[in-house]
Amino acid sequence: MYSVALTDVGRKRLVNQDTVYISDTPVGVLPNLYIVADGMGGEKAGDYASKSLIGYMLTYIEHTIKMPVTAIQGAIEYANANLFAEGSKNPNLSGMGTTVVAASIIDNTLHVFNVGDSRCYVLDENSISQITKDHYLVEMLVSKGEITRESAEYKENKSKITRAVGAEERVLIDSFEVDLTGNEYVLLCSDGLTNMVDDRKIFNIISSSAGVKSSAKRLVEEANLSGGSDNISILLIDINEG
Repeated sequence: MYSVALTDVGRKRLVNQDTVYISDTPVGVLPNLYIVADGMGGEKAGDYASKSLIGYMLTYIEHTIKMPVTAIQGAIEYANANLFAEGSKNPNLSGMGTTVVAASIIDNTLHVFNVGDSRCYVLDENSISQITKDHYLVEMLVSKGEITRESAEYKENKSKITRAVGAEERVLIDSFEVDLTGNEYVLLCSDGLTNMVDDRKIFNIISSSAGVKSSAKRLVEEANLSGGSDNISILLIDINEG
């Protein structure tokens, strides 16, 4: 198993509010750990939120005696409690929050946790599958029958998310498990990639590149060529290498 991470400010933003964490080796009770976070809430607050999330998660995981899988969920809940408390006390951090997609591969099973719209994909030689679900306000309204995906309201509010770590006292976390055969790639990314590059192009770049370093670089380049409207973060894992 071999992984690489890249983060880029993009072409429109002045500050990179994304933070990535990558470890192919054990972290506390986990055999490996991969995290992408996309902060929000003003330039300084968003940057602080994503960086602090990683710090709080690592502190929790390195000291917990919980089972590995529940350790990741516990770490996100711990980060949420601390970020919410900080935002409540400090006016400069009020309203901050961050997305998170966190993963660990344990005994050939991928365990993924997410809040917000940072995604996890699994790619094999034939296909790309989005594992996580985006927590968009408009998708919730579509599911309730209140708007359609073709409506102006959908297009105007497409980027608004219903969940973020640190935004509220409690956070609802989705979790997923995927059995791996050993020939896959796992991609964690912020919406700065997926809003610029569609799934088919992501698949073509990764499947045709010479290794994950080349793939990650090409994905960042493609997102910037397509507009680079947001920070771009990519964490790509080759399950078969290393």
